[in-house]
Amino acid sequence: MLPKLFFAYFAVVIVGTSILVITRKNPIHSVLWMLVLFVHIAALYLFLNAEFLAAIQIIIYAGAILVLFLFVIMLLNLKREEMEKRFQKQWPLGVFAGMVFIVFLVLILSQIVVFPQLGPYSIQAIQSEGNLMTVGKVLYTEYLLPFEITSVILLVAIIGAVVLAKRKVN
Repeated sequence: MLPKLFFAYFAVVIVGTSILVITRKNPIHSVLWMLVLFVHIAALYLFLNAEFLAAIQIIIYAGAILVLFLFVIMLLNLKREEMEKRFQKQWPLGVFAGMVFIVFLVLILSQIVVFPQLGPYSIQAIQSEGNLMTVGKVLYTEYLLPFEITSVILLVAIIGAVVLAKRKVN
């Protein structure tokens, strides 16, 4: 019973802070709510015995990504956007998109198998090798191509940011 209560707490807080992130007018407040969200996601990883993912969640997302978001928010002048009304005439389109999203979500969730067949990575196999070794093996064998594509996309984004920053200076 207690694990279900913990999971329910994390689920409710994660959903609630996600809504707070996208509904706050002040972008700094949104980033702070995102920090609470990332910490609760990391705690949920700990609850699932994925200590490595929890540490990465805190280091990468709660550390580096939020600092990047804050830097961009401080770099941009958002005073004009903050004073304007946010959801003026887009609500009918938003309601329609939400209904389509709900239909697709129900269709997708109806296809999910709750207890799939056990794979080669059972709890005993992961505990014998360790979380980090297992994640590394899977990442660099089964998911090597998506990993490399992600690294190329991030490299292109970094080069693009440097080029855009160079143009503004000159």
